[in-house]
Amino acid sequence: MKELLKLGVYTLLGTLLLSAPFAGLGMLSTHLVTEKTFWIQLITLFLSAVSLQGLWLNPSKELCPWTYVDILPLSLLGLILLSYPYSIHPEPEKLLFIGQMVVLWYLLRQVLHECPVLIGYFSMFFIATGLIEAIWGFRQLQGWAYSNHSLFRLTGSFFNPGPYSGYLAMIFPLCLHEWLNLKERTERTWVEQGKYYMALGVMLLILCVLPAGMSRSAWMAAAVSGIWVYGIHASWATWLKEAGQKYKKTMITGLVIGGLVLIMIGYVLFQLKAASANGRLLMWKISCLAIAESPVVGHGADGFVSAYGRAQEEYFANGEYSETEELVAGSPEYAFNEYLQVAVEYGIPFLFVVLLVIAFCFWRGITEKQIGICGGVISVLVFALSSYPMQIPGFAMTFYFLLAACVIGRSKVALLFFILMIALLGAYYWKNNQYKACKEWYRSKMLYNIGAYQAAKEGYEKLYPDLKTRGTFLFEYGHCLHKLKEYDNSTRLMQEAMKYTCDPMVLNIIGKNYQATGEYEEAEESLIRSTHRLPGRIYPYYLLVKLYAESEYRQPEKLKYAAEVVLTKEPKVQSTAVKEMRAEVQKYLK
Repeated sequence: MKELLKLGVYTLLGTLLLSAPFAGLGMLSTHLVTEKTFWIQLITLFLSAVSLQGLWLNPSKELCPWTYVDILPLSLLGLILLSYPYSIHPEPEKLLFIGQMVVLWYLLRQVLHECPVLIGYFSMFFIATGLIEAIWGFRQLQGWAYSNHSLFRLTGSFFNPGPYSGYLAMIFPLCLHEWLNLKERTERTWVEQGKYYMALGVMLLILCVLPAGMSRSAWMAAAVSGIWVYGIHASWATWLKEAGQKYKKTMITGLVIGGLVLIMIGYVLFQLKAASANGRLLMWKISCLAIAESPVVGHGADGFVSAYGRAQEEYFANGEYSETEELVAGSPEYAFNEYLQVAVEYGIPFLFVVLLVIAFCFWRGITEKQIGICGGVISVLVFALSSYPMQIPGFAMTFYFLLAACVIGRSKVALLFFILMIALLGAYYWKNNQYKACKEWYRSKMLYNIGAYQAAKEGYEKLYPDLKTRGTFLFEYGHCLHKLKEYDNSTRLMQEAMKYTCDPMVLNIIGKNYQATGEYEEAEESLIRSTHRLPGRIYPYYLLVKLYAESEYRQPEKLKYAAEVVLTKEPKVQSTAVKEMRAEVQKYLK
């Protein structure tokens, strides 16, 4: 009876944990991240409490197995703590979350060791979440449900089609494996018959919805993982080995033709959304430059945006860039490559350890014949080459489960310390979480958007101690103070925001503040930095024109140059604002 109750509790909590993609009330300004993180924290706290109670009541029970891979999460945590920039302390809640995730690894290992039957259940639950997401997306395509983004019709429970498509691509190999596995059985029970048709139905739904997401990364992830799973079931490795021995020349010719076909497909996919592809190539290039600045220890947790902003500013300041790069440059929050993201924030050695953990888990998964789960891991690894799945709590949690499900063993290790740690971390986060603060931020943001700056300022002042490490919040607060002509305080907040965002608008507001207080040289420096950070933007050149037109700082030659840029530079998007800026600049030239 006790074992059955334990199984039921673990099943319930695991199901709730894997339901993180659907968590959210839609009430927060950052609800798609904050609410899901909050949900994960809550469920892991309950899970740790249940596990701790089990150890307390039954201290003689077999504990989770110890393998070499279990050393690595602790090593990762140690490297993070060593490289963390304590001076600026960015996103302290993220550091707590990382600590919990490391400990959650051992907690999941214990749960799956005690109840290995849950691996099969969770696999089917993954498929069920894929069914929900696919139906959700289909309803959005038909106009029967609202999307979570004003610019995209298809988002599922995510914010945009990219992560949504990647999530479906992760579920696809699980469906394919389950279907192929049951298809091979001549006689199936009614339960197996239900699983067979469910896997087939979800797989077909995913194939119907996935193309509409227009995510080439997800298409590649689904294709690679699907081919791998099918190849394992069809014993392609054995067949290729035998064919290679018998028909060596034919195999070589086939490989060459196959390689050429792949190159052609890659070219077509590149040209399908060329601007997007060029943008990602630039992001990877700038990310590599940021890595080169600190290759061993990185720039610290959540240090990507500031490191990327500085690297991009220096790159464009050198002047050795193409028109295409100028056109596609932006202010990304992520590297759109998880491997580069990790290397920028934590360094190359840390990236090596992460890859070692994943490789070991994958190897164990193959050894334990967890083909569908390993296919899901492959899908995420491919998708991570050109997207940001690990930055999305629900996505990351699912991947975490897949890795934990790969590693099953038989020796013992003490787990009490880890459970206590996650319980304490969870309790701390519960006390200091930003859920309430984000709800209040949402209200202040509405006041800010309608121009009620004084009322918004009062709200921002109260929220500052809780949200002072969020770049978007600091920008809104600083811009609000700028509108209220509190220029010194606005500059102080914008300088803080520079640590957490690479948006050149921060530099623009700093420049305008300095100009308003008569600090013209500092204003010029900030605005020139803005032109270097994103040279394709017209707005900072327009601000420079206004600066050089000041009677106390009038510089005719510089004014003429900046005005010429405003009048001749081709904007990304033609707008009324561009026309108004050009009309005003014309007046300065008269």
